[in-house]
Amino acid sequence: MVHDWGGPVGLGFAVRHPQRIKRLVLLNTWAFAPWPGGPFPRLLEIIRSERGENFVLKKNGYLEPALLGTTHHTENLTPSVMESYKAPYPTPETRIALLCWSRDIPVQESDVSYAEMKRIELGLPQFARTPTLIVWGMKDPVLPPSVLRLWQQLYPQAITREIEDASHFLQEDASERVVEYIEAFFT
Repeated sequence: MVHDWGGPVGLGFAVRHPQRIKRLVLLNTWAFAPWPGGPFPRLLEIIRSERGENFVLKKNGYLEPALLGTTHHTENLTPSVMESYKAPYPTPETRIALLCWSRDIPVQESDVSYAEMKRIELGLPQFARTPTLIVWGMKDPVLPPSVLRLWQQLYPQAITREIEDASHFLQEDASERVVEYIEAFFT
């Protein structure tokens, strides 16, 4: 089961160890090179710039705007939930991961991670017969429905559940529905 950057990470593992994969669950993710989501999100552009380092590391300016900008039901992002998301990143040193993740998204062939992402993408067709569930927040400004269509083309056998009132962080927008779809898929 993968979401967001979990797609390249988890599917990278899957491509290297296909015998260990029995099913796939994809939640608003990608594993394609170059970036398939249309125009690169403004927040990610900022982070990839020189001023982005200060914004992420010293001002801690990434996590909260990213969550608020990619969650449809922001009322679900209570102070307790937001603190849980922020907990792993209390210092500038711990925020390096946030900076690196955003800078590592391959947008063009010259990007460092492009070759690895392309290798993962080329390995994805081996799961064409693997039972797959795709649950997608349809209001995602980062990975829009066009990315969902790429997954559906790659895995036409997949069960797809579109959640019209959910965004990128669909687990925050529609947690009960997401869990219900996954439970039904595993049963």
